[in-house]
Amino acid sequence: MNSQSHLDHQNEESSAGNSNLSAKKLSLTIFSLFLLVLFWHVVTDRLAPSSSRGAVKAYVTQLSPKVAGQVTQVFVHDGEMVSPGQPLFALDDRVYQLAVKQAENQLASAIKSTKANSAAILSSQASVNEALVNLENIKTSTSRTLALARRNLLSSSRADDAKAELKAAQASYEKAKASLESAILALGADDDRNLEVQASRLALEKAQLDLEYATVTAPTQGVITNLSLAIGQYVAPKNPALTFIDSRGAWISVDLRENQLGNVSVGDQVDVAYDAVPGEIFKGEVKAIAWGIDPGRSSANGLQKNPSFTQWFEPARKIPVHIELTGGMEQWPEAAKAGGKVNALIYAKGDSNIVAWISGIIFYIQSYISYLY
Repeated sequence: MNSQSHLDHQNEESSAGNSNLSAKKLSLTIFSLFLLVLFWHVVTDRLAPSSSRGAVKAYVTQLSPKVAGQVTQVFVHDGEMVSPGQPLFALDDRVYQLAVKQAENQLASAIKSTKANSAAILSSQASVNEALVNLENIKTSTSRTLALARRNLLSSSRADDAKAELKAAQASYEKAKASLESAILALGADDDRNLEVQASRLALEKAQLDLEYATVTAPTQGVITNLSLAIGQYVAPKNPALTFIDSRGAWISVDLRENQLGNVSVGDQVDVAYDAVPGEIFKGEVKAIAWGIDPGRSSANGLQKNPSFTQWFEPARKIPVHIELTGGMEQWPEAAKAGGKVNALIYAKGDSNIVAWISGIIFYIQSYISYLY
C-alpha cells in the first residue's frame, strides 16, 4: 500500500514537472516569436519599407469662367473624358456681342478722326506755305519802301505802314505754323501708330476675348467629375463651376515613418498594389521625397505652441513619398481613380536580398486581400 502511494506521488511529480517544462517551452517559443517579429519589423523598415495607406494623386482643378454670366448650355456630362479645347459650357453672350460691336464702332470712329486730322494737317501746311510766300513778298516790298524813305522819296508815314504790314505778315506766318503743329499733335501718328487708334484696337481685342471666354473649354485632356452645373445658373470668375481632373498625369503618395526613410532614395524600385485592381502588382519608382511637413506648432504671435499629448508616446511623424509607375500613364490601370487606396513596397537596398525577396512574396499575397473588402 505504501509502495503504491509512493509510485503515485512520483507520477504526480513527474506530470507537474512535464507541465512546467511545457509551459517554459511555450513561453520561450512565444518570446522567440516576439523577438523574431520585432527583428523582422526593424529589418524591413530599413531594407524594404512598406505602407498600406498610400493614395492616388492627380491634378484636380476647379474650373471657373473668366467672365460672368448665366449658363445657357452644358455640353458635357459627369464622368466624361474631354479633349483640349472641347467646349464644356456656355454663358449668355449677348452682352459681350454688343460690347464687340461697340468697340468696332469706336475703332471706326478713331480711324475716321485720324483721317480728318490728316486732312487738317494738309490744310494747315498749305496755309503755312501761303503765309510764308506772303511774308517773303512783303519783306521785299518793305525793303524797297524803307530804301526810298531814307532817300526822302517817300514819306515817313508810308515807311511806318510798310513796317506794320511786315509785322502783320510775320504774325500770320507764326499763326499758320502754330495751327500746323496743333494739327500734327492732334493726329499723333498715322494709322496704327495713332494712340487713339491703338486704344480702340485694344478695346476691340478685349471685347472679342470676353466674347470668346463666354464659352468655357477644357484646358487639357481630362475628366469631368462631380458635375452639378445647371442651365440658368449664374457663374462668375473665381467661383468654381465644375471639377476637372487632368488625365495626363497621376502619381502615388505614400506616407512613411521617419525611421523607414533611412535607406530610401530617389530612383528606388517600388511594388504597387491598388485596392481597385486586386491581385496585380505594378512596378513603380520613387520620384521624390518631401523635404518637410507641417508639425502643427505654428502661431500667429511668432511663438510656437506647446502641444499637449494624451498618449504615452508621441505618434511617429510621417513624410510623404512621391511614386510614379515605371511605364508612365500608359501602364496606369483605368480602375485606379484619384483618391483611391494604394499599397506600396519600396526596395530601399534593391530586390536581390533575402529580406526583399520575402517581403515581395508577402506583398504579393496581401494584394489578393483586396478581394475580401
